Amino acid sequence: MTNKTSKTSRRGFLSASAAAIAGGTLAAPPAIASGTVTWQMQTHWPTGNWYYEDVFVKFCNRVTEATGGALTLKPVQNDGLVRTGEVLDAVRRGLLESAFIYPAYWIGRLPVAGHLNGFIGTWDKHEEMAAFMYEMGALDVIRAAYAEQGVYQAGPVSYSGLTLYSNRALRSASDFAGWKVRSTGPAAAVFSKMGATPVSIPGGELYQGLQTGVVDGAHWGSTATGWGMNLQEVNKYIIRPDLLGHMNGEVIVGLDKWNAIGSDVQAIFNEIVRATSADASAHFLNRDLHYMKQFVEEVGGELCWLDEDAIAQLRRHSLEVVDEYSAKDPTYCGKVGAMLHEFQTLRGMA
Repeated sequence: MTNKTSKTSRRGFLSASAAAIAGGTLAAPPAIASGTVTWQMQTHWPTGNWYYEDVFVKFCNRVTEATGGALTLKPVQNDGLVRTGEVLDAVRRGLLESAFIYPAYWIGRLPVAGHLNGFIGTWDKHEEMAAFMYEMGALDVIRAAYAEQGVYQAGPVSYSGLTLYSNRALRSASDFAGWKVRSTGPAAAVFSKMGATPVSIPGGELYQGLQTGVVDGAHWGSTATGWGMNLQEVNKYIIRPDLLGHMNGEVIVGLDKWNAIGSDVQAIFNEIVRATSADASAHFLNRDLHYMKQFVEEVGGELCWLDEDAIAQLRRHSLEVVDEYSAKDPTYCGKVGAMLHEFQTLRGMA
């Protein structure tokens, strides 16, 4: 927690930074903790994708600059130090200090990570997602679950929506029957209930899998993140609307490493996580809109709209999956699941 002294220090730091900007000169921020700490931060994104630089590397640089180098983050690409599926354990054991990654990889171990990731139909706007996490208190419960694993959960980072790319037109609920889709986590469970066939394919093999018909469709985040994987080249349709307004990544830190840095640095780190989520949300959405236009006008693809019944069935099956996850982990997932039912009721979606 931040004590009175550290609050004063932080106010001074922020005031000094604001004064420098107002004066037209952006001086290097002062160090706000004695000494310097360097963390390697690994992501699941490969370096060839545009968002590796625009979102992930930018996040690392923002933390380094805002703390005057007191906390320096070194970006590491997917599988750079450890395999992606081993990142949570590596962070817990101190083999890797931190990660900017995707919660779906450890849902089997931490069912509540599914709530952090996001369930189909649960929010449309970034503000709704943030209200659920920060205002309703879902993130507090999620953080407690991660802490049991020896990991600090800094919070969600929006990757914008869950977009389906497909070589089959999906308009009604019946169109999902037998549809082979590359999917993971809670989304895969929902598609199974719709009659589809989820298939697990590593990201590096996804393009070929779509090209050769191993799968009929896939989701890889939003339209823009799927575009970064060249999915527009091997799919005929982009399915509208997005099935989730904001799928989330996460920022995690080893609990021992987190507790070893000053409370001022912790506060700035958390604020940059929230700011990055808002910025990334807008950044991805802007790209989504341009890429959908390009998909129709230049690639020759089609935007295919689901009917209201299909959307209602997806939302209903999603809440069923929420309840199944709650049963697996009543202590944490169950608490957040109850919050989500309340949230959906308040939104008029349940």
